[in-house]
Amino acid sequence: MEQLRVLELYSGIGGMHYALTESSVPAEVVAAVDVNTTANEIYKHNFPNTLLLPKTIEGMTLNDFNKLDFDMILMSPPCQPFTRIGLQGDVSDPRTKSFLYILELLPRLNKLPRFILLENVKGFETSSARDALIKTLKECEYSFQELMVSPTSLGIPNSRLRYFLIAKASTGSLSFQTTSEILEGFPKTSSSDATGTPTISNTHSASLSSNMSDNKDIIYKLETAQDLERKRSQNSEESIRRLQDFLEEEGQETDMDHYLLPPKTLLRYAMLMDIVSPTCRRSVCFTKGFSTKYLHKAAVPGPGKQSKCSCSGQTHQSSGVVTCFLCSATVNEVRRERPQLGLSEANPERPFVLFVLYYVN
Repeated sequence: MEQLRVLELYSGIGGMHYALTESSVPAEVVAAVDVNTTANEIYKHNFPNTLLLPKTIEGMTLNDFNKLDFDMILMSPPCQPFTRIGLQGDVSDPRTKSFLYILELLPRLNKLPRFILLENVKGFETSSARDALIKTLKECEYSFQELMVSPTSLGIPNSRLRYFLIAKASTGSLSFQTTSEILEGFPKTSSSDATGTPTISNTHSASLSSNMSDNKDIIYKLETAQDLERKRSQNSEESIRRLQDFLEEEGQETDMDHYLLPPKTLLRYAMLMDIVSPTCRRSVCFTKGFSTKYLHKAAVPGPGKQSKCSCSGQTHQSSGVVTCFLCSATVNEVRRERPQLGLSEANPERPFVLFVLYYVN
């Protein structure tokens, strides 16, 4: 394959550039575009020889794009208009303006790019912005495939479900059979079937399609038998590597205290997080938006104040941590007060641990 000329939009610190390099596809990023000054400084450190344009995409003219003479576009448009915990402003959000501008320019380019790769959050697949993207690709006669995949689909022990779209111009077709459905996992290619290359399991992506409660007023972090079994199942999935494979070995001169969370932070937030060990094959992450919207706005009663537990209905002294084990509610009590949780009949009198985080509008 001849070397591709690649335009990296919303380049950030260069994540897609790095992935392109690791893919061994013969390509050169001819320009990167981002308006974030901090991200641009990191990008210049990571890729000092790449032309970096510190400007808005809307500030680039059609002629500016044509001069770059690119064969491929890599882009990860702002996700805030589509994220499930955001306002979901979609195309009415000003941060979507640049993406719509790209779609408006695409059919007018002197030469259509041969390939387009786009990444975004779960939620984009149901947006009007996505509908506009698909409409433009069809009008330009691209063949394309949409995917919902997570790092676990590649054996990486982290759950982070994301939307991907890969498109190829009408001069050729993709190396797999495309479908109008959004695939949960990677498609099988004819080359992988022929060479006996192991296929990646798609089960992990499907299980990540939703991690929020249907209840819009309360978000629960449950430790039910079902959740424990799910975690055991994930940790026994040998197609996923262990976390310890990605950790630096603790040397004699390593000051681990520098990386430890202070007790005050643990007391306040640890019950809301999924804590793992180096031997686990799973992990989750959250973004700035999670801490801003849920942690900082959590209805956490101050220490010593009376509060009514949302699981059993009992009133107890709060320690400042929203956990119902403070009142030692049993499974029967929780089942009676919160029937929507669907707790099993097993061990009905054992103490039940339920972590509750109130969602405040």
